Amino acid sequence: MNFSSKLLENAVNEFATLPGIGQKTALRLVLHLLNQPQADVVKFSSTLLQLKNEIRFCETCHNIADQKICEICSAVKREKSLICIVEDTRDVMAIENTGQYHGVYHVLGGLISPMDGIGPSDLNIDSLVERADRGDVLEVILALSATMEGDTTIFYLYKKLKDKGIQISAIARGIAFGGELEYVDEITLGRSIATRIPYENTLAK
Repeated sequence: MNFSSKLLENAVNEFATLPGIGQKTALRLVLHLLNQPQADVVKFSSTLLQLKNEIRFCETCHNIADQKICEICSAVKREKSLICIVEDTRDVMAIENTGQYHGVYHVLGGLISPMDGIGPSDLNIDSLVERADRGDVLEVILALSATMEGDTTIFYLYKKLKDKGIQISAIARGIAFGGELEYVDEITLGRSIATRIPYENTLAK
């Protein structure tokens, strides 16, 4: 792609680094911003800078938050004895959109993947075990991707939690979501949580 301006080229190249954004789409976005009022562009850029500089992670569940403790963990009406374990914030948002889950979460920050050099120590697993050791957790729901990495992580977590006196459940696996919870429709995802089964039952098979 030929550019008449180095500044334009640099901006397009930066936008093209975003997931799912090719150079043509990046060019459209950059030209759109160029045609906006100065105040709107300043607001756009300052919002991104504020996000990067001020965003926090909940000290309890590791979800993205504005305060030390996220709104979900601090909500009085949430069932604190029920923890849904997910890979990242996108999964929290997907499950919240179902409107059928009223417990809290624990965001691992990834999945165990030896091929990618990601081991248990790279994830938020120790803090999960600490939550389980407090004695007020009755059930954990393993809501991870139906992939090799997801299954490896689930089995590792099961071994870490099975002697804690906590019910360990897994979401129904009869759903087709290609390994990504965020792509499941809300009704299907909600049902998969509602019809969760003890993880031991999946091992028996």
